[in-house]
Amino acid sequence: MKLNQITYILLAAGLSLAGCKRVLDLQPTDKLTADAIFGDPQGVKVYMANLYFQLPIEDFAFFRQGFNQNGGDPNNGGFSAAMETDEAVHTEFGDFVGDGDFHWWDQGYKLIRDVNLLIDYIPTLNIREEEKAALTGESAFIKAFAYFAMAKRYGGVSLMKKSQVFDGDPEKLKVPRSTEKETWDYVLELCDQAIDNLGTAKSRRASKWTALALKARAALHAASLAKFGNRITLTGDAVTQKLVGLDAGDANGYYKAAIDAAHELITNGGYALYRPNPANPAEAAENYRLLFQNPNDATNEAIMIKGFTLPGNNQGHNYDIWYQPAQAANGWPHPGRMNPTLDLVDVYESYTNPGQSAPVVTRVDGNTTDYNGFTSSTNYIQFNNPNEIFKDKDARLWGTAILPGTVWKNTPIIIQAGYVKPDGNAVIRTKDQITVGANTYYTYGAPDVTMYSGFDTYGGNNTRSGFSFKKFMNQNNPIVPGWNQSTTDWIEFRYAEVLLIYAEAVAESGQGDAALAAKCINDLRKRAGHTADITLTPENVQRERRVELAFENKRYWDLIRRREFHTEFNNRFMHSLLPLQDLRALPAIKYIFVRVNVPNTNPKTFQPKSYYRYIPGIGSNGLVQNPQY
Repeated sequence: MKLNQITYILLAAGLSLAGCKRVLDLQPTDKLTADAIFGDPQGVKVYMANLYFQLPIEDFAFFRQGFNQNGGDPNNGGFSAAMETDEAVHTEFGDFVGDGDFHWWDQGYKLIRDVNLLIDYIPTLNIREEEKAALTGESAFIKAFAYFAMAKRYGGVSLMKKSQVFDGDPEKLKVPRSTEKETWDYVLELCDQAIDNLGTAKSRRASKWTALALKARAALHAASLAKFGNRITLTGDAVTQKLVGLDAGDANGYYKAAIDAAHELITNGGYALYRPNPANPAEAAENYRLLFQNPNDATNEAIMIKGFTLPGNNQGHNYDIWYQPAQAANGWPHPGRMNPTLDLVDVYESYTNPGQSAPVVTRVDGNTTDYNGFTSSTNYIQFNNPNEIFKDKDARLWGTAILPGTVWKNTPIIIQAGYVKPDGNAVIRTKDQITVGANTYYTYGAPDVTMYSGFDTYGGNNTRSGFSFKKFMNQNNPIVPGWNQSTTDWIEFRYAEVLLIYAEAVAESGQGDAALAAKCINDLRKRAGHTADITLTPENVQRERRVELAFENKRYWDLIRRREFHTEFNNRFMHSLLPLQDLRALPAIKYIFVRVNVPNTNPKTFQPKSYYRYIPGIGSNGLVQNPQY
């Protein structure tokens, strides 16, 4: 699937007004009729490419304003979906999930209408039957993808299973919302249509395998909603009419659907993990980074890739200019916006204590819950360099985040929040310097703003969490200082996620092959350099999802579907790690670290109504609104 910019094609509806017939019968010269498009196989291909372009893929151009935010100057400030979870904070913004975020309503029904038009014409096309079957399957896949995106946002929605014909009465076009269960069942039904009609050839277009991956993902989402729906209480007409919410008794059926789809893909899909047997954690970290720098080198793991091969508006993206550390900005004025949180870093396992999250220990007493800042009376652990504290951490952390003092693009990335003077007084997050003997020391680790990447608030360009961003970044090329110049491709479905879906569905339902499910998560950990297996538990699966799929825009939906958002974010601060040079140790070079709340932020609370987006336009479409809007 190569998604170049496609010229928007208008389908002219037939007009049959009496009078002025000769004028109205004139054919416009700047538009194509449906017959002209669908009567030509090349026209069908162009039309199909336009459908793929509209797919709600949560990729590098997905922000809370919606999809394909890469036209012209996408001045969204680099505020990504990850920043509405516990994965990251923005260097400047601190807002949280808002009512207007992540909607996809009008755009969704436009895509569905466009697919239905194609489906109407498939039987009339002068192509071979197997080609018609493939188009039928592809159309079903795109509709399933679209309805999945709508169901997870709105619950039950109006199901447009066929094209609508306008006869002058707009009331006849109004379709009431289906129940949430009917909507999810329709998503899975469409997936089955796609699976039955699509071939197995691997390309950038939908195949049997991508349809199975979509079904597994959607079924797991529905199963989770059913199982964990009782974690919240919503009231109102949408609830009583079952337009939102699923019965707990439906959970196992959806889990079974997820298990079967994932198992088929695992058993017969011919996919595998990219570089599954690293020699050591360092090699594992580099393998993991390479997987995302160029997924086209990992086609054994990448099931579906969305291309950003060409730079430019509506083609390239902006991850490199928004998220590279300040020292790699190459003249771009707004880098460094993605700041991975200490909360995420804490989740990664250590190699010496597998099967457990390993919070970063900074103090001799082992306290990891004190976020009140530096005190001279606390006995901090001294480290020999700014990243020694992470040396035992899971390799995927090193492949995902730029850690203090690590090298990126041949440059040591300096992330330092301050120093402790020889007299024991600390200077933190304030630009300062001190000369001790023949040497001068700087709070941010270097004298000039172009020489470091942390904590200075200058331009909003320096991390305030203590970590910068690496995953998806292109290490080989310098930043091109302009909009939409990044061409790293996006993996929409990858084999690792399928393994995690299978493991979660088995762990949560008790169905399927428990031994295979345990192998799924341990294969992922082995790829990350672990040598000790862990048992299959829901907690182990969720931790594995968080680290393996970090920043792939899964965490937000995991918190939604498992109804964990309101408990995870109940007056919650995100956290930072402050690296300080400890000048009390001179002439030895030593560093200490302090756990704190992210500077200049407020606590975040998730409102239960936000488990569903509001239904737009109820004044005209007459639909029942979701709870508490």
